[in-house]
Amino acid sequence: MAMMQGKIVAATGATSGVGEKAVEALARQGARIVFVARDRTRADATLRRLEALAPGLNHTAHLADLSLMREARRVGAEIAAAEPRLDALVNNAGALFSDCRVTAEGLERTFALNHMSYFLLTAALIDRLKAARAGRIVSTASRAHRSAVLDFNDLQCRKGYFSFRAYQRSKLANVLFTRELARRLAGSSVTANCFHPGFVASRFADEAGALTAPLAGVAKWFAISPEKGADTLVYLVSSPEVGAVSGKYFAERKVEVPSRAARDDAAAQRLWEISEKLAASV
Repeated sequence: MAMMQGKIVAATGATSGVGEKAVEALARQGARIVFVARDRTRADATLRRLEALAPGLNHTAHLADLSLMREARRVGAEIAAAEPRLDALVNNAGALFSDCRVTAEGLERTFALNHMSYFLLTAALIDRLKAARAGRIVSTASRAHRSAVLDFNDLQCRKGYFSFRAYQRSKLANVLFTRELARRLAGSSVTANCFHPGFVASRFADEAGALTAPLAGVAKWFAISPEKGADTLVYLVSSPEVGAVSGKYFAERKVEVPSRAARDDAAAQRLWEISEKLAASV
């Protein structure tokens, strides 16, 4: 239970669901948690829980709307300035939206939150992860990626928007991002992996809109608990068994072969290059 003693873990999506249960479990193992939240009230509640579970570690919350690239970049810079090293980064923030919502920066919100926040926060914190003896980057993907193919002529689903298709593509982007990130980190002290948490009874899709949210609410009667959904995430952050594993997609603590589209190295590199250009636009 003390395998994370002295370790520092940065996390997004940590105030509910899988992310909340993961940071609680990691704190119990001795980790200091640095997390990003959108809402001050929820952030304060999470801080109180972490302090009760693992007192005296100076757990820290940062506020940001990660659907905005400038906010993701700002909060990444804040964490980098405050932390000399990070032992792990958990990219877990995400959502599903029933209608096409465009951010003030001109990005479709599913793509912005579920993919670009991973890309930007990782870029902002990579030097802090390299400063650790063995940094780990763990990103929350989904088996929903299996039915998706990226359309580089309509990457953000602007043509005939359908909520679940946009979500599926964003989860495919997570797997491709992990694949390319691991390739770029080869030979360094940092690993990158992603995982499928399962269909979890959490706040996911609660803000999806008038049609999607009630349907998701009914489906959650058959979902697994957030604790079970967080198990593979905690394993990837903390277990010595996967300390040297990188570029893989996991489910239930085991490496699983992702879809053919998710194994396309050319698509992974192209997505990375497009993401770089989008990040440079603001």
